Amino acid sequence: MTAPAYLAAVRASYDTVAADYARLVKPPAEMGPTALSVLAAFTGLVRGSRLGPVADMGCGPGRVTAYLAGAGLPMVGLDLSPRMVGPARRAYPGLPFVVGSMTAAGFGSGTLGGVLAWYSTHHTPPEWLPVVFGEFHRTLAPGGHLLLGGHVGDERRRPVEAYGHPVTYESHLLPLDRIAGLLERTGLVVTARLEEAPTGPAGRTYAYLLVRRPAR
Repeated sequence: MTAPAYLAAVRASYDTVAADYARLVKPPAEMGPTALSVLAAFTGLVRGSRLGPVADMGCGPGRVTAYLAGAGLPMVGLDLSPRMVGPARRAYPGLPFVVGSMTAAGFGSGTLGGVLAWYSTHHTPPEWLPVVFGEFHRTLAPGGHLLLGGHVGDERRRPVEAYGHPVTYESHLLPLDRIAGLLERTGLVVTARLEEAPTGPAGRTYAYLLVRRPAR
């Protein structure tokens, strides 16, 4: 499959902001209680299933990858940006990190016990989400779990600056119901959903979906 055109802008933008992104984004220990509780629930589900490793798709500098590894999950991080993956490898030399795209993740079919998509799908145009979610379904083992967290809404954003640098990516905020529907069309099952009230000066709304690939 030919790589989608939007990936070039996402890769270039995150290569540009990588150093300051790692400096400015909160580490897991400073996340709010809701996010930490959702990560803990996902950890418990995956650890109990014992189906295989967990892929953190869109892992950035690897902090959440390492956080879940510290909680006992066998983790591997994947990110589109080489300049994100390089620092992740240096910071966490005991964990595997690979450069790759969620549209063609490179993991074997049915080999993952879990997939984490933590604030990593919002740069995907809506017409490409079925491909990404199809990869989540393909790579998950039957009975495996997915946690998707991120911003929700109903708008398309075209920022020109982020983390103190120029960027060319777009952000596509979709309603939670639409995201859940797209996931379920791939054959995945949404088992829990949580949408927080808008917070902060930007008034952003955060949401989390726990999803499962049905067992055979």
